[in-house]
Amino acid sequence: MATLRPQKVQPLPPLPIERLVRPFATFAKQASAGGIVLLACALLAMAWANSPLGEYYFNLWQTPVEVRFGKLVDIDKPLLLWINDGLMAVFFFLVGMEIKRELLVGELRSPRKAALSMAAALGGMVVPALIYTTLNWDTPEIRGWGIPMATDIAFALGALALLGTRAPLALKVFLTALAIVDDLGAVLVIAIFYTENLKVNYLLYSLVVWGAMLFANWLGVRRGLAYFLIGTVMWFFMLKSGVHATVAGVLGAFAIPVRSRIDPELFIVRVREYLNEFDQPVAERTIILSPEQQSAIEAIEREALRVQSPLQRLEHLLHNFVAFFVMPVFALANAGVSLSGADLELTNRVVWGVALGLLIGKPVGITLFSWLAVRLKIAQLPQGITFTHILGVGFLAGIGFTMALFIAGLAFSGEQLDYAKIGILGGSAVAGGVGFTLLRLMTKPQPELEYA
Repeated sequence: MATLRPQKVQPLPPLPIERLVRPFATFAKQASAGGIVLLACALLAMAWANSPLGEYYFNLWQTPVEVRFGKLVDIDKPLLLWINDGLMAVFFFLVGMEIKRELLVGELRSPRKAALSMAAALGGMVVPALIYTTLNWDTPEIRGWGIPMATDIAFALGALALLGTRAPLALKVFLTALAIVDDLGAVLVIAIFYTENLKVNYLLYSLVVWGAMLFANWLGVRRGLAYFLIGTVMWFFMLKSGVHATVAGVLGAFAIPVRSRIDPELFIVRVREYLNEFDQPVAERTIILSPEQQSAIEAIEREALRVQSPLQRLEHLLHNFVAFFVMPVFALANAGVSLSGADLELTNRVVWGVALGLLIGKPVGITLFSWLAVRLKIAQLPQGITFTHILGVGFLAGIGFTMALFIAGLAFSGEQLDYAKIGILGGSAVAGGVGFTLLRLMTKPQPELEYA
């Protein structure tokens, strides 16, 4: 009996919903898409905060939100803190998975290979912090020294992507590794220096729950839902401990399994077997699959899950959610600052400490420490990369935005927080513009290079 299949398979016409979402899907695939959405939300926040409706902007984020579950769970926080403590934990979870991936299979897997990015990241944290500290020495505002240390990877990579093939692929890899090391440094700074009123018992509870996540990994649990449920409990205890709750996101990421259950070669063999079962002749074709075909499809789906690393799968699933929801919502809630206040002083040392830390400290620190690492033969420049490229990337790394705003919210409140935001927005904007212009003027298109 011959298989009831046409000799030439015609694709089905797109559904109406597919035609509607196609432009958005195409936009989301662009490397600069996340940065564009983030910038749009930041501009919207500034416009809203300085409009006649500005009062509604600030009142919205102070809306009280309470979650209560008997006597066990009682969390009462304004909406802003639910975003900064809760939603951003997902962002830090993704950051943690990126760090783990880079440490295991990426640019950070060997000290020798990672030396240049690690040296650059160290310089990009130390010099901005020194500039801020120098300008704010012997003042209460010195608490904000960690603000200009941060790099916003979405903005920085988005700006680099706009250069197309003018930016060598090695430069993108360098900036990615630098930003990931920078994120790790920021997480450590938050956990160590921005923790207040530490409650040791809750911290111990959170670490015990983290141990349960690691034990689940050892047992071979691979379902993301299991880790989400356990991780939520760890987040709650971390929140109560006084350590910033987003640290739970990073710790949780390191408990996610990184190995696949089967190797690609075995996957190919098994899928071919199931495809042969799916391709068996059927007596009559209908609009639904036969039981045998449905069974083959389910088997292929199971094998597809087994060949993927849970860490890789979760990283892929969360990427768009974080890029197009978590970070834009965070920007919308945190980037707004009223510029109409009578007491607002642009000569404030917090403003200039943050702005100069990002605009001057980042490129100087990254370039200087990179040069020293190469000079001391600790590292070497990748092929096709010059110190002009490194300087340009240093300016792009001066786009602090998301992480800088986050640390600013931990360091300050009220008027000083507004000053820090002005420094972040101003310093990031100028640093990004200078970095993009420098790289565009000093590089040439390289058609033979393609981005992976």
